[in-house]
Formats: sequence, structure tokens, C-alpha cells
Amino acid sequence: MTTITEADIEQIALNHLHDLGWQTAYGPGIERDYAQVIFKDCLQNALANLNPDLPADALDSAYRKLTQPQGSSLETRNRALHRMLIWGVEVEYRDADRIRGTQVKVIDFDNPAANHWLAVNQFTVKERDHTHRPDIVLFLNGLPLAVVELKNPTGENATIKSAWQQLQTYKAHIPSLFTCNELLIVSDGTEARIGALTAGWEWFKPWRTITGQDPVDDHVPQLQVMLASVCEPERLLFLVRDFIVYEDDGGSLAKKMAGYHQFHAAQMAVQETLRATGQSERGVEEETQGRYETRPMSGGLTGDRRVGVVWHTQGAGKSLTMAFFAGAVVREPAMQNPTIVVLTDRNDLDNQLFDTFARCQDLLRQPPQQAETRADLRNKLNVQAGGIVFTTIQKFFPDAKGDQHPVLSDRRNIVVIADEAHRSQYDFLDGFARHMRDALPRASFVGFTGTPIEKEDANTRAVFGDYISIYDIQRSVHDEATVPIYYESRLARLSLDEDERPAIDPDFEEATEGEEADRVEKLKTKWAQLEAIVGSEKRLKLVAQDIVDHFDQRLEVIEGKAMIVCMSRRICVELYRELIQLRPHWHDDSDDKGTIKVVMTGSASDPLDWQPHIRNKPRRETLANRFRDANDPLQVVLVRDMW
Repeated sequence: MTTITEADIEQIALNHLHDLGWQTAYGPGIERDYAQVIFKDCLQNALANLNPDLPADALDSAYRKLTQPQGSSLETRNRALHRMLIWGVEVEYRDADRIRGTQVKVIDFDNPAANHWLAVNQFTVKERDHTHRPDIVLFLNGLPLAVVELKNPTGENATIKSAWQQLQTYKAHIPSLFTCNELLIVSDGTEARIGALTAGWEWFKPWRTITGQDPVDDHVPQLQVMLASVCEPERLLFLVRDFIVYEDDGGSLAKKMAGYHQFHAAQMAVQETLRATGQSERGVEEETQGRYETRPMSGGLTGDRRVGVVWHTQGAGKSLTMAFFAGAVVREPAMQNPTIVVLTDRNDLDNQLFDTFARCQDLLRQPPQQAETRADLRNKLNVQAGGIVFTTIQKFFPDAKGDQHPVLSDRRNIVVIADEAHRSQYDFLDGFARHMRDALPRASFVGFTGTPIEKEDANTRAVFGDYISIYDIQRSVHDEATVPIYYESRLARLSLDEDERPAIDPDFEEATEGEEADRVEKLKTKWAQLEAIVGSEKRLKLVAQDIVDHFDQRLEVIEGKAMIVCMSRRICVELYRELIQLRPHWHDDSDDKGTIKVVMTGSASDPLDWQPHIRNKPRRETLANRFRDANDPLQVVLVRDMW
């Protein structure tokens, strides 16, 4: 029986890359200084070819900046290089008697053939006291853009996770190889995973599709799919330019890359936006069903202003997909500097999405803006071009009841991104959204949702169109993008006196969903009655005991954490008090210690016993990082709103 070796897998990968248009070379056969990770001549030639009108001193300055990036850590240097790759290298040079400034192009993103593509196997690198030889390094214009680490599938301890661990060793020992790294791939020839520079093992994910429309059959080796999709030059350039973001939480810099469902959904949404706004033409195509699919919208017509609906299950990165889409639309020349309106139906969703987009300013090429009032929204939308504006749907209500909202802009290059597009608040017949249509009569609409549209929901399809991308929970769990969800009914019954029962308003949730703060104030009386009953001392003691018993039983079987969602901040605080009476050792006053925490906002006017639990945004983010860390002792959190 023939035994496959790691060298065999290496050669198979090189053959695939060669078929995609990459030149290939054997590392030990290249005469070079092992301390240098950049092919100098190749980079200098690329700079000269891509910038024929610039003088030599400008190109030399760009070369120095590319090879000597600034930053105190690998992550900060990597971000600096990424910006240079995407935007160009800012340089100054003398032109006769004047000093001019310009940006030197490093990569031609519009013409893949204008770049130099080279895959080198067994590429030796020496740095300080360490020497390593990664399996395959992918060079673009002489810069090491990707590293592929392979393992023998027949080796007892040679797993794709051990390949990821090998990459972590490389990062520590030979960091210069990763200064301009954009992606990391690990494989044993069959399975394959891809991730960004700072990604932990849990964030290395498979890439299931090549063209994007349907997943490839599971019998096809994942390495073949990975290389044919991600490493195809045109797709790789799209991925590097439009689908990588950096998030800085004040403590550490995280680099994130789109998954395959995000990559293809955003690209399809851009294509459909061009159709919906009348910038391109396309006939009607048939749609098929599947747990993952991305394809042109069935029934979409040129200029119909219906971009389509992206249904990606909860937890699969929908917010980032929206940011990737917005960044790609903003960059699309045919859209002529569009205005993006990001629409939600609740303040907490508006704030959460805004925070996500604010962390992606490099991708968006501009800071997003958040409309504070109706008047502020009108000012922000009364522009000739550009802008990314966040608002709740309620801010499109006219000044007087029964009035028609005035037209703010009749431009066609306005794109409205609606979050949770299926919800009843987006009523285009009689509700808030009709006023938005009046304000932006020629805008196009794209909907994002974490749950499917009901078959009988004709209104949503009439406004947004049909699905252009589906990524449901079964596919997400299969890809390990989300964990399985299990439901277990646990009841703490309410014991109500007869005179208490009328206090409960069954329509309260529906009445307040989507309301602005001023409307909610008027409903506080009914809310207070319900909250007092649900959060009674007797009931909280029962709930606390059940939580402790259930959590202890689960920990005997599997490691994990618990999030408890409470009806009010008062209930959070009082349930916390009941829990630490049962488990005193869970409590600690310090943010960086303790097993249990309440995560909530507040002010100095709140009760004194609430104050230890009220934290500002950086402190809440610190707790979020602790809670995400599987090895951190913070295991239980109590929340009132989205965290």
C-alpha cells in the first residue's frame, strides 16, 4: 500500500498553485540571505512597474518603508504594512524646486496579471538564534503574504492543530516572516483551515466553496478547495483588500478575516446593488435550495431598488458581514461615492452595530456617523455624496402626525442596510419605513437577518427582494462557526395573588419593542408592575438555587460558562446577591478576579448598592475578554441588554 508523505502533500499543493497561475520554486535552490524574508529585486521591480511616472527616490523611499515598518509589536507592524498594501505607501519627493507628496502603489488590485505571484516550498528563515523552514510561503510582488503549514495525515501526532501550533512557534521565533502576512493556512492534505495572524485555533475555519454559490462536496479534499478558492489571484486580492479588519479594544490588536460565507455574501450583495441601482443589467436566474448558498436574487430586475436579503444565522458574524459589504460598496467606482444608511429598529442594536463599524474605519475609508435626533438625521442625509449614517427607523417619523416626510435626497446611489429586515417595524405600508421611503425615494434596500423570512411574509420580499445568501445554523455548526444550541425548559413559576394578576400586560413587549426612549418613559408604570412580580424576592431565591444546581451539574460533564439575561438592572443586582449567598467564593470586587459579574450601565444617580456593578465601556470590554477566554475563571455573567 502506498503511504502518502508530507512531501507528497507539499507537491500536490504546489501543483494546484501552479495551475492557478503561481510560479513555483524550491527554497533550498534559491541563493539568498536566510535572514531576509523579502525578495528585494522582485519588490523593487514591482514598484517601478506599477508606478512608472515616479522618480527613483520616491520608489526607494517606499521600499524602505515597506522593509522597515514602524511598530512596537508584530501586530502593529502588520497593520502598518496592511495599510501600505491597500492604500499605497505615502512618500515625499523633490520635483524641480517643489516637494510633492504621493502614494506609491504596491499591488495592482484591478489587474492580477500585473503582479508577480510566487510560491516557495521549504523556505528557510534565520532570526536571532532560531532557524525554521516553513512548508510553503506565498509571495506577492516579493512580499511574503501567506504561510501554508502542512502535516502528514498518517502521522499519529501530526494534526492540523499541531500545524497551527507550529505557526505560533514561527511567529515567536521568526516574526519578520509575518510582518506583512495576510493569511495562514494549515492542512494535512485532506482537512484544511484558514485564519488571520492573531487568530486562535478556534477561529481557524474551513473554506467550503470555490465559486461561492454552493458548498463543494465533502469528498473533495479541503486543501484543494482552499487553494482553488482563496489562492486564486483575483479572489485573493479581493480578500486582502476588502475582507480583513483590525479591532483594537485598547489592550490588544486583533486581526480578523472574513469566512467564506461572509466573503461571498458581501460580494454578491455588491453585484446585486449595482443591478438594483441601475448600474448593471442582468436577467432573471433560477434559485435552488441549500443550507449554504449565495447567488443572484431570483426575480431581481435592473433598477428595482431591491438588493436582496442575506440570511446568516445568529452568531455567524452578521455585523462584520454588513461592514464588509459597506466597505466594498463604498469602494465600487460605479456607485460614485454612495451614501450608506444603516437602519435598525432598536437603540441597543444601533449602538452595537455602530461600534462594529467604528472599529472598521480602515475598511470603510471614513468614520461612521450616528444620528442623535430626527433633525440630526436630516442634516446628515442632506448631502450630495458619501457618508455612512446610523439611525433607528423611528427617526424617520415626520414632525407632525399624518404628515408626509420631506424628500431629503432623490439620488440613486443611496443604499439602506436594514438589520433584522423581517421584523414588523419595517412596515412600508403604514409604518415608520413608509416615511423613510418618502425621505429617500430612490434609495435601494438590502436586508440582513439572523432568522429566515416567513413564507407568507410578502412585505419583506416586496421591499428587499428574495435571498441572495443563506447560511443557516446547521451549516454554521458544521463549520464550527457557532456552537450547537440545546433548549431545556426550566420554570420558576410565579405565585400571584388575585389582585396582582391584572398588573401584567401581555402586550408590553410588543408595545415597547422598537420604541425610542421618550416613548418608553410613558410605559414605565406597566413595566414596573410586571418587573416587580418577576423579580420578587421569593422567585429570585428559587431561580438562584436552580441556576447553581444546574450549573454545577453541567460542569461535572462539560466545561463551560453561563450567561443569565435578566428583565431589569434591579433584578440583575438582586439575583447576583442571591447567587453569592449560595456561592460566596464566586465574588470578588476586582474586575480581573472573581467567578461572577454583573454587566450593566448606569450613572451616579442609581442606588448605592448598584454602583459596584456599573462599569464604563472599557471596563465592560475587559469583562467581555475575560468571558471569551475559556481559561479565565470568570464563568457566570448577568446581563440586562446586549453586551
